[in-house]
Amino acid sequence: MAMDERTLAILACPLCKGRLVWCKDKQELVCRGDKLAYPVRDDIPMLLTTEAREISNAELEKMPS
Repeated sequence: MAMDERTLAILACPLCKGRLVWCKDKQELVCRGDKLAYPVRDDIPMLLTTEAREISNAELEKMPS
C-alpha cells in the first residue's frame, strides 16, 4: 500500500486526534503522542484502539518524523 500525503492529512488518531505517521515496513499508522501503532490490513487502516499495539520509546526514536 502506498499511503499518500492527502490520505495521511485526513487521517487522525482516534484518541488524541493527532497526526499519524506511516510506517511502511510494518504497514502501520503510528501516533507518536499516544505511542500507539494502528495496523493497515488489505489497504484499510484499522483505527480502533482495540486493534492498536503500544510502541516503545526505542521504536519511536527509530521512526521517521
